[in-house]
Amino acid sequence: MVFDLDMIKTVYATIPAKIENARKLLNRPMTLTEKILYSHLSGAIPGTSFERGKSYVDFNPDRVAMQDATAQMALLQFMQAGRPKVAVPSTVHCDHLIQAETGATADLAKALDKNKEVFDFLSSVSNKYGIGFWKPGAGIIHQVILENYAFPGGLMIGTDSHTVNAGGLGMVAIGVGGADACDVMAGLVWELKFPRVIGVKLTGKLSGWTSAKDIILKVAGILTVKGGTDAIVEYFGEGADSLSCTGKGTICNMGAEIGATTSIFGYDDKMGEYLRGTSRAAVADLADGIRSSLRADDDVYANPSKYFDQVVEINLDELEPHINGPFTPDLAWPLSKFAAAVKENGWPAQLEVGLIGSCTNSSYEDISRAASLAKQAVDKGLKAKSEYTITPGSELVRYTVERDGFLKIFEDMGGMVLANACGPCIGQWARHTSDPTRKNSIITSFNRNFAKRNDGNPNTHAFVASPEIVTALAIAGDLTFNPITDSLTNAKGEKVKLDEPSGLEMPPKGFAVEDAGYQAPAVDGSNVTIAVSPTSDRLQLLDPFAAWEGIDLKGLRLLIKVKGKCTTDHISMAGPWLKYRGHLDNISNNMLIGALNIFNEKTDSVKNQLDGTYNTVPAVQRAYKASHIGTIVVGDENYGEGSSREHAAMEPRFLGVRAILVKSFARIHETNLKKQGMLALTFTNKEDYNKIQEDDTLEILGLTTFSPGVQLTIALNHSDGSREEFKVNHTYNENQIEWFKAGGALNIIRSQVGA
Repeated sequence: MVFDLDMIKTVYATIPAKIENARKLLNRPMTLTEKILYSHLSGAIPGTSFERGKSYVDFNPDRVAMQDATAQMALLQFMQAGRPKVAVPSTVHCDHLIQAETGATADLAKALDKNKEVFDFLSSVSNKYGIGFWKPGAGIIHQVILENYAFPGGLMIGTDSHTVNAGGLGMVAIGVGGADACDVMAGLVWELKFPRVIGVKLTGKLSGWTSAKDIILKVAGILTVKGGTDAIVEYFGEGADSLSCTGKGTICNMGAEIGATTSIFGYDDKMGEYLRGTSRAAVADLADGIRSSLRADDDVYANPSKYFDQVVEINLDELEPHINGPFTPDLAWPLSKFAAAVKENGWPAQLEVGLIGSCTNSSYEDISRAASLAKQAVDKGLKAKSEYTITPGSELVRYTVERDGFLKIFEDMGGMVLANACGPCIGQWARHTSDPTRKNSIITSFNRNFAKRNDGNPNTHAFVASPEIVTALAIAGDLTFNPITDSLTNAKGEKVKLDEPSGLEMPPKGFAVEDAGYQAPAVDGSNVTIAVSPTSDRLQLLDPFAAWEGIDLKGLRLLIKVKGKCTTDHISMAGPWLKYRGHLDNISNNMLIGALNIFNEKTDSVKNQLDGTYNTVPAVQRAYKASHIGTIVVGDENYGEGSSREHAAMEPRFLGVRAILVKSFARIHETNLKKQGMLALTFTNKEDYNKIQEDDTLEILGLTTFSPGVQLTIALNHSDGSREEFKVNHTYNENQIEWFKAGGALNIIRSQVGA
């Protein structure tokens, strides 16, 4: 089945002419990023070109994708917009609310019972508003998108930071908050700061133990978790063209871990093969017809330094397998140096669990290569010494790899197959452990490894590698094992070595599935009723946020001054809190509970200036809200790194925080704050962070003349009676200032349709 073929035909019919108009404007060869963005402008080609990293630009995305945890809030907002149907093709994918515990069948059954209210809500709201619905068990959103919806040259937004996975099929796919998705579904333009473009040239070809995962692990080590901020990473070169489509998807998927707006590859034969292999030959034929429009111009590839803001070159012939971590995805170790790093840093060498799959590495190719090692283990008398789990990315992949015997091989080695869902990758893991606080090590083929992310244990050292390396280390049960050089002892006492893995990019017999898990929406949803119980603790209808008072903000208190890394997991944890993603009041009880308070070096412990006591962050903020006192949160570098979850912006907004002041923001989080009518501010002089004291009363001055490019002023009134002021920056444009004044972007949408 080919979804939205008429839409794709329309896009392809217009792309070449739009690119030619843009080329005349730029008067030079174009990157692929520029071709796709300029061909999706809202309105005509402008009179002057956009400035990378500075110009705010309106776009018309082709489609919207939402996963079940974020879709709840996105669709609760859309319900307020007063629109009868979504304006662009949109889908909901139920993949986040299935907890991994005992195995696929039992875990899925438990999730269907436990989350029935939420699944019924998402199914009915999708049915009413013309949204495609993928049922629980159908698969992880990004794998399902790659298999069914992504197309070269398209522009998609999705309410998950790993939406970028679709770049593996030549699509500009960008993670956003639910408010952005709401705008696009309501037929409005979508705004993005025109990105910088980073070029990554891949030469040579992968071989042996090295896989596509190792490319992005290497890139993460080079660019770090913030090196891709406000940039699109464009891969090119002979090495890029040699990679499988799903391998490209793996690389783009983990581009979220370097803060990139998205990552992308140019259309090539591998993409065409994948489209045809997933029953989309019609799309491949269309793409072949405009191939030059779906790749950068030749001179860009020949002289990359002239067209990219930064160029990174990696020789795949020389690339080693990598293992990244712990606690951050950019701490990159070549395999040859990893064992020494484990010993020197005192990380637990015993490997307790190896986990493969997730949206990053759950393709047929990934599973087949890992299975080749598992079969070797069985044939050579070895069993996994570590617990070992397999998470298929979709029912299409699961059914096919079961048919081809791979799941049986994993089970013979001692592995356990989990449901087609996110599971342990996002903290939905009922881990089998006698001590949930014990210092230990795990290794995954996932994308993120922040502290407490997988199992809630801050002492779990999580490392990230390819499925092949994860499998080999799980067989050994030892982080210091190097499968390229080291031997293992089997049950007979024999020394054996693992041969390098082998696999297939596509199934020789083709993909197969009995029930992919798709539910088409009603043709006319006007009579569909969406029921939300007023007593539900899972779902809560939204009330509009209040508009700005029209004055400078004074008498504000400091809620917390955060020390160090503060990701969206720190601001709004997942795991057990996922069940409240549709209930803003309840989930606000996790606000900033993972952030480290610089004044006492504790998490979830801040001073209540009203009575001088220390309490949890949400409790103190609720006390301020009850007393009608606004607050400020102060943070460090790259604040809001990680997931696209807008709850990290909505919770402080709901509880009465007025501004977030940090050294720097991650892109998605800064946008989410703006959409919700919050003030997202950065220090002009980062040393001013040190001036803020625990008992300060703060003011934000200059709001009555709030303008693009004009600094605001922070005034600190210290408890000793002294006062000092300093300037702060913002990146608000005229439209975003109107969001602030109105109390949020959604309030403007509602006023436009008279809702």
